[in-house]
Amino acid sequence: MDAEYANFTVTRMARLLDVSRDGYYCWRAAQRRDVPLPSEQRHDELDVKILSFHRASRGAYGEPRITGDLHEIGDMVSHNTVAAHMKSLGIVGVSPRLFKVTTVQDPSATYPPDLVQRQSRQETLDALWTSDIKYMTIGGGDAYLCAIRDECSSRVLGYSVQDHMRTEIVLDALDQSVRTRRGLVAGTVFHTDLAQFSDRKIKERCEHLKIVRSMGRTGTAYDHATAESF
Repeated sequence: MDAEYANFTVTRMARLLDVSRDGYYCWRAAQRRDVPLPSEQRHDELDVKILSFHRASRGAYGEPRITGDLHEIGDMVSHNTVAAHMKSLGIVGVSPRLFKVTTVQDPSATYPPDLVQRQSRQETLDALWTSDIKYMTIGGGDAYLCAIRDECSSRVLGYSVQDHMRTEIVLDALDQSVRTRRGLVAGTVFHTDLAQFSDRKIKERCEHLKIVRSMGRTGTAYDHATAESF
């Protein structure tokens, strides 16, 4: 309409295009004042909120979780709208795959006893930490997450995301957890399944920190259910 303003009347163009005359004049005034239209302002504000929630989750949240967060603050936006905004912003969440083997057990390793026996509830901090390795996809790539949780507070003390599941992923998460607790971890029980957690380097790190290792059976979620749950 603005391009044909000199050739046709606004009334005729509005009628032919089935738009509002007032809307056109509002848009034109906004262009002259360099002020965004309400729809453009709403679009930008929604982008800011979506990016904020995505960053707060450290890139984990996808469209369903971000839509839920927006609803919690009273912004009743649709799932499709959030998905479209995320696509335009170039951000995605972490999507779990149905299944992929993450258990690589050392046949020559020796294992500590199961000190938990499925009794994971704790009354004191740092009495019991649990951990597991999970396979995920981030965008179009494969990734592995190792996270460690305190079973009294349910706080995730440390985690590591890598494109492999070698011993370093466990050591990174363990070192983060120790720093979170300022090194005061002597006597803490560290409960896992067998898998990568049986590596000699992890055993030596735990012995140095006076962390007590405990292991359930590989592939048996009930033996380390709390580690599986998050």
